[in-house]
Amino acid sequence: QVQLVESGGGLVQAGGSLRLSCAASGRIFSTHRAAWFRQTPGKEREFVAAITPSGSTNYTDSVKGRFTISRDNAKNTVYLQMNSLKPEDTAVYYCAASSDGSISYNYWGQGTQVTVSS
Repeated sequence: QVQLVESGGGLVQAGGSLRLSCAASGRIFSTHRAAWFRQTPGKEREFVAAITPSGSTNYTDSVKGRFTISRDNAKNTVYLQMNSLKPEDTAVYYCAASSDGSISYNYWGQGTQVTVSS
């Protein structure tokens, strides 16, 4: 089992930055694919970014060039650095992990709210 706890959300003005953290406990996290998703009321959960155990990354088009996903396996933590934030980035952000390295994520955090004011 892997437990995921997100932190770092909050209220920020448009153009500002936030860094989200996802701390993992339990099984060896370094072998897991990790990702960030986000969700707004009435909409489906949306993929934001992912990072493989080897450090390869991919992003949804709307955040490319503004968001950076990274991981520190020694700290069992995944980060999402969010720059040039826009009001449309407002959402609850969730951390997820996949124990088999696929895009089928079987572990989820509880979410952290990010609100970007215009």
